[in-house]
Amino acid sequence: MSQSTVGFRPTAEERRILEEIARKGMSTSDALRRGLHLVAHEQWLDQARADAEKLREENLNDEPDAW
Repeated sequence: MSQSTVGFRPTAEERRILEEIARKGMSTSDALRRGLHLVAHEQWLDQARADAEKLREENLNDEPDAW
């Protein structure tokens, strides 16, 4: 994957958070990457919950054994 630049205009609150994170040794890029991964994980969890809800009434004991 080629490298690219993404523009970001932080609010005052987001700038404060990034400054605090930087004081603890994390770069802005790493903080944004981590945030993106957290959002992706939250979306995965949302989908997993939705899938589980759809299967909530499924009872595998009612299914014939596969072996």
